[in-house]
Amino acid sequence: MKHKKIMVVGTSSGAGKSITVTSLCRVFFKDGYKVVPFKSQNMALNSYITKDGHEMGRAQAVQAVACEVDAHYTMNPILLKPTGDRKIQIILNGKSIGNMGGLEYGKYKIKLKKDILKAYKELQNKSEIIVIEGAGSPVEINIKQDDIVNMGLAEMVDSPVILVADIDRGGVFASIYGTISLMEPEERKRIKGVIINKFRGNVDILKPGLKKIEDLTGVPILGVMPYFELDIEDEDGVTEKFNKLKSKSRNITISVIKLKHISNFTDIDPLIAVKDVNINYVTSFHELGDEDLIIIPGSKNTIDDLKDIKENGIAEEIIKLSRKGVPVIGICGGFQMLGEKVSDPYEIEGDIKELPGLGLLDIETVMEKEKVTTQYSGILKKSDGLLKGLGDIKIKGYEIHQGVTSGKEISCTSDNRLIITLKDNILGTYLHGIFQNYEFTDFILNKIREKKGLEKKTTKKSFEEYRLEELNKLEIIFRENVDIDAIYKILEEE
Repeated sequence: MKHKKIMVVGTSSGAGKSITVTSLCRVFFKDGYKVVPFKSQNMALNSYITKDGHEMGRAQAVQAVACEVDAHYTMNPILLKPTGDRKIQIILNGKSIGNMGGLEYGKYKIKLKKDILKAYKELQNKSEIIVIEGAGSPVEINIKQDDIVNMGLAEMVDSPVILVADIDRGGVFASIYGTISLMEPEERKRIKGVIINKFRGNVDILKPGLKKIEDLTGVPILGVMPYFELDIEDEDGVTEKFNKLKSKSRNITISVIKLKHISNFTDIDPLIAVKDVNINYVTSFHELGDEDLIIIPGSKNTIDDLKDIKENGIAEEIIKLSRKGVPVIGICGGFQMLGEKVSDPYEIEGDIKELPGLGLLDIETVMEKEKVTTQYSGILKKSDGLLKGLGDIKIKGYEIHQGVTSGKEISCTSDNRLIITLKDNILGTYLHGIFQNYEFTDFILNKIREKKGLEKKTTKKSFEEYRLEELNKLEIIFRENVDIDAIYKILEEE
């Protein structure tokens, strides 16, 4: 097959671009093609570290899994990570080049077209199909002239485009018509089809509207995707996971502190997959008090989030509950918060140079200029406290952190790196993906079950196997509701 490409843009953020790209990647892969994802610029706090230590958007890493290829930074050459105080950290070709304000970056990004095209061509040389994802809306008319991620990118690589619209939020026909109408004539020619996403109900009810919008725009409707729930990692904070209510039918409750700058919240996904576990995302200290485990997740601005949970009473409540024996696990930024203090001498995160931590671990963290980005595998050795009774086990994950942590706490890994440490019921770790290690996760959950008089359980499949099953379910749903033949015709015509 001659190399082909297809782009997915959305009527808005959260319309379903990422899941549509993931679906297409899985379909093309299952049909026997060498396929890779591509997103020139991604703004998200949910990132991933590749095997060679480069940082990229988590969504493109998941899409790479759907293609069954290794994630590589060329799939997302520009990653923007909001840091607070109207600044964004710029990750270019997998490495941080520093922070910029929005206006400064707006002028700077024009220089990055060569990096985008270089990454794209590298992917082009080792694939048959590239599935490209846009960002936000393709008709942000105030900044459209400098676009490098939506229709501007489609022009750069000469790609046909599919428009995705979210019906669940209402006004789907207006959003489709308005988006296409605001495009320039040459841009409209690139729009080859529309997919309507998140529909609840009988599609027959929609048919008169589908016909009308096709007549008005001259663009065919390729399919209507139903509203469904699958456990596939989300791109960023625009996720319904945070809105799910407590389920009284589940036996274990885990409170996850929803930090203002929460990052890599997909660390929690393996716990969501456990049937008797309920995740409660906490934004107020009033919501704490009846959980079996507290998790403080990663943060893109540890000091600002630490300041916030101190001011809103969450920090004090965590300390009180930990003294009553409630287990507390801190991941990355959450790990740093568990210590005696966090220092930022170079003002990397903001203008607060030092802030006392929760004092639950005898450690201190200093934010350094150099960022740690690496995958990790090692041995978690026998420990006391929360892990008492767990023998030596293999453990893996990845690190993304600016801070360097040291102190009197003892490493729990055989290489003696302070990547996991434990003090009674308090565990801190720099490992993202920690709960994907099911031997570790099962042990902690079974300790809770045992304490509550519940039957122990063992996970029978790896997280990787579970995720592929979810991706296969997605592929089936997509094939059932979208005209795949029409998509292949779009590929053949371009």
